Amino acid sequence: MNLTSLRTHAYHGLDTGPRLLVLGAVHGNETCGTQGIARILGELDRGELRILRGSVTFVPVTNPLAYLRGQRAGDRNLNRNLGPKSDPQDYEDRIANALCPLLAAHEVLLDLHSFHTGGEPFAMLGPENNGGALEPFAQAAAEEAMALRLGARRLVEGWLDTYAAGVRTRLARTAPSERAHLLSTDPDYGVGTTEYMRRMGGYAITLECGQHEDPIAPDFAWRAIRNTLAHLGLTDEPAPPARPDVELLKLTEVIDRLHAGDTFARPWASFDPVAAGDLIGTREDGSEVRAPRDGFIVFPNPSATPGNEWFYFARRSERTLHR
Repeated sequence: MNLTSLRTHAYHGLDTGPRLLVLGAVHGNETCGTQGIARILGELDRGELRILRGSVTFVPVTNPLAYLRGQRAGDRNLNRNLGPKSDPQDYEDRIANALCPLLAAHEVLLDLHSFHTGGEPFAMLGPENNGGALEPFAQAAAEEAMALRLGARRLVEGWLDTYAAGVRTRLARTAPSERAHLLSTDPDYGVGTTEYMRRMGGYAITLECGQHEDPIAPDFAWRAIRNTLAHLGLTDEPAPPARPDVELLKLTEVIDRLHAGDTFARPWASFDPVAAGDLIGTREDGSEVRAPRDGFIVFPNPSATPGNEWFYFARRSERTLHR
């Protein structure tokens, strides 16, 4: 594994079309995207799949150091506080300086991930069209149409708004003291690949393809890439229909793990339903963390570093999706 460069594979059709970027292993222990991309590259090289219009660039391993170590991050989480760095402080900063121009050079991003607890695949959507300061956006319809064709039944919105609210809570609780803490209390810490792509004028989906070790996850990633290529018209495969049975949830709150002694009441999986008042966990001091209302547990992390995200809370969204 070469740690001094970012390996890409680019295919350019001879007719005009969108510029698509597909990322794998932004987190080094999430390899389903790497495997799905490898399968697609084999099909392209054998002529079983042809790029006719537009272009597609594949990055099978976006964080080589984390991938080599088989862990989520190298020096830190690449998918937080993403942006060009004039004075890079760590490995992920240097990767960002190669990755950000690549994101800016494309129009559409499919970022392939997996998760550590059980559950079915899901896709993360950006905001509705808006002119706000945090995440202005004007391509919600295109993004929603793509998300509905990736194969996931469940879609989730509200990431950056919720993370920014969590940052405000974190700042009110304690003053930052070290670099990792400084980053986690920066509102831009919630900016990853998809948020950066939207800031550059494109649109993007994070697709969580399944649990890390689930043998189905690489197949799900592969099919999502094929569907995306067909949906965007880069290939001559039939365009996939929009999935009709989707469930849309909205993140509303992030709860941090404050101490190593904070423990969950049971082994939660993403999207486990809870009723108002249900016990979710217990703090080190014995205080209880209970569901604020009916909803769902999302991204539970029983081993979260104290001061960082322990779990998210979500409710059903009232947003109407464009198909």
